[in-house]
Amino acid sequence: MNLVIQSPEPLAFAHHKPLAALARGSRVTAVDAHAIRIEDADPAQRRDLDAYCGTHRLDYGFVEAGRTLADFGLVVMDMDSTLITIECIDEIADFCGVKPQVAAITEASMRGEIRDFNESLARRVALLKGLDAQTLERVYEERLQLSPGATQMLAGAKAAGLNTLLVSGGFTFFTDRLKARLGLDYAHANTLEIVDGKLTGRVSGEIVDADVKARTLVETCARLGIEPSRAIALGDGSNDLKMMARAGLSVAFRAKPVVREAASVSFDFVGLDGLLRLFGNGPAQPA
Repeated sequence: MNLVIQSPEPLAFAHHKPLAALARGSRVTAVDAHAIRIEDADPAQRRDLDAYCGTHRLDYGFVEAGRTLADFGLVVMDMDSTLITIECIDEIADFCGVKPQVAAITEASMRGEIRDFNESLARRVALLKGLDAQTLERVYEERLQLSPGATQMLAGAKAAGLNTLLVSGGFTFFTDRLKARLGLDYAHANTLEIVDGKLTGRVSGEIVDADVKARTLVETCARLGIEPSRAIALGDGSNDLKMMARAGLSVAFRAKPVVREAASVSFDFVGLDGLLRLFGNGPAQPA
């Protein structure tokens, strides 16, 4: 296995030797100014790497030697707190004065403390009843921001020939706009019910929960004629776990502990473009 170490800041040379020793690896090569690759690393050393990397605000990931981004065919992303920095439903709730109540349910749900996602979503959406639907546009224009490295990650995935899927327990109002803005191939989310320009406090149709996220990944792979093992899934909450389990590579992004523990790789400090560095962004140079 190769071990890729990444830093949000330029990675100091002083880290190279200690990390190579901890990983029991051989050659160290530079991926770019922010990352190194250690060849022949030992995955059994995760505990020591966790301690060192956590102390120095570094992210690490084991990748099968010789694997490239082009070996995959699909990158699947959660939206809220993954592709974007906010939880849209919490920001919508802010406009009707119930953000603390909604945010508390969101946090508990993403941590896996509320096991029924459908129930948690229904409870949150019900608190939005009567809100002017134009508020959704304000959230999109005034508060929605892409996560660091999102644009670079998507450009790199597209250059490598990967399709893109945004699948969210959030709302189509936002996923549809992001799909058009970012040139994504597919998007699937919940539809907020709106009557006479007001939110009714309900969603229309099937709720996109953990099972639907996983099914959407599998169905999209089938549409593309690839196995789910050729999908990369990125998420942060417990409702992403089933989707991530079906993928060949799973990335926990600024994620809850239960998700970090289950994922192939965790990015706690670097941006989404860290995905590209896992596979190298060009010929490696001797460090």
